[in-house]
Amino acid sequence: MIITEKWDEVLAAEYEKPYFKNLMDAVDREYARYEVYPPRDLIYAALRLVDYDQVRVVILGQDPYHGAGQANGLAFAVNNGVEPPPSLVNIFAELKSDLNVTPNNSTTLIGWANQGVLLLNASLTVRAGEAQSHQSLGWHNLTDAIISAINARNKPVAYILWGMSARQKSALIDDRNFIVTSAHPSPLSAYRGFFGSKPFSKVNCWLVQNGMQPVHWQFTDRYDPAPYYKYSNRINRA
Repeated sequence: MIITEKWDEVLAAEYEKPYFKNLMDAVDREYARYEVYPPRDLIYAALRLVDYDQVRVVILGQDPYHGAGQANGLAFAVNNGVEPPPSLVNIFAELKSDLNVTPNNSTTLIGWANQGVLLLNASLTVRAGEAQSHQSLGWHNLTDAIISAINARNKPVAYILWGMSARQKSALIDDRNFIVTSAHPSPLSAYRGFFGSKPFSKVNCWLVQNGMQPVHWQFTDRYDPAPYYKYSNRINRA
């Protein structure tokens, strides 16, 4: 099993394509020669926390954090005890501005995942200190397939696309779904349209209008008793 039984079933055709073998070979070489993030067993953490049938919101970023000890396999999240990177600080600031909500003292964002929020990056690995260094390895083919597979479900999904790499995925999403786009929350771009974009309230409004429960965005650690997978032991849930 690569991800989960259901994700593997959905993506089985992708695993047989030449690009996927080339991607896995390239990832093997990168981890053998360089410092690469996240830890290898957490590459698919976001997908394992939110299985295919559970996805109701997708937050899509660019690539994992490239600083030591930061990336944990969930886009924009870091383990508790790690200083929140500026992008996450800005996300929490926008959450406060949008919904007057303060996250409950956790940076793991597992509480969002427990509510069906898939925290996915366009590229799932990165070389230490080199943002977008794995952009050309082939991850975009796989994450395109993931978005297309979610789009093929009968039940629509809300998408929050932050940054150019994420916004490019909008072409894969049909009109049944809901899309919020803005600049990336990085300090380099947050003031060019991220701040004030109100993604959290917009998504909740759409979810309620379509007969779904809103996301309780303040619960960034644990939200419900949904089971954790064994691989997630390295994500700090304290």
